[in-house]
Amino acid sequence: MSEYQTVLFELVDGVATVTLNRPEVLNSFDQRMLDEFADLWRRCRLDEDVRVVVLRAAGERAFSTGVDRKAGRTRHPNPWSADDPGFFLGAKQNRVWKPLICAVHGMCAGGAFYWVNEADVVICSSDATFFDPHTTYGMLSALEPAALARRIPFGEAMRIALFGLDERVGAARAHTIGLVSEVVPGSRAEVWARAQVLAERLAAKAPLAVQGSVKAIWDSLSMSPHAAREVPLVYPQLTNPSAQTEFTSGPRIDPEIR
Repeated sequence: MSEYQTVLFELVDGVATVTLNRPEVLNSFDQRMLDEFADLWRRCRLDEDVRVVVLRAAGERAFSTGVDRKAGRTRHPNPWSADDPGFFLGAKQNRVWKPLICAVHGMCAGGAFYWVNEADVVICSSDATFFDPHTTYGMLSALEPAALARRIPFGEAMRIALFGLDERVGAARAHTIGLVSEVVPGSRAEVWARAQVLAERLAAKAPLAVQGSVKAIWDSLSMSPHAAREVPLVYPQLTNPSAQTEFTSGPRIDPEIR
């Protein structure tokens, strides 16, 4: 897709900035947005000019409130052949190992966790709130909190999933439980600016080293403790210049410890 209707895409100096652009419906996603994200993740994965991705949202009220309940999305009539929205929205489910920074402001609810759960760095403004409204509408909550439980304590993920609209996690609490790594004083403009600073720092680093680090850490989450110690060892052997030097030139003594 040369043009997107539901998002804005900009690539400058290695930083791909993706802005959710449906503020009139609180940046909720419809089928068009799902299809556009599938395309832009492929674009980010294959374009070597992209070194880091920043995901943010237009409008003042919300990062995203999940699925657009009025517009809906396309569903396969056979439930066993249906695709979950995460297959379209998730960076890691689309094999994007370039670091993803989520800059959250306002409401972040329900299906918005598909993005947050697969981000590498999540920061938020002081006006951000996080919640999952599924149970309030008589719907079970499953995939979003299941992935969320890998980021935050089990009890915190369960509470978010069960209480629906009765409770919202504020920015300070989100930082305490590890849902975000930084709270930026202010609102949208301030968190956008901070995300840009972080993205430029990552874009300046060796891309294979950064991407390999991202993949090694994410892959280890699904491994046993033993495999998580052994398998990621291959990653630096494939990527690090020092490993390549040792293979071709014999032992190497680090000048800093000589």
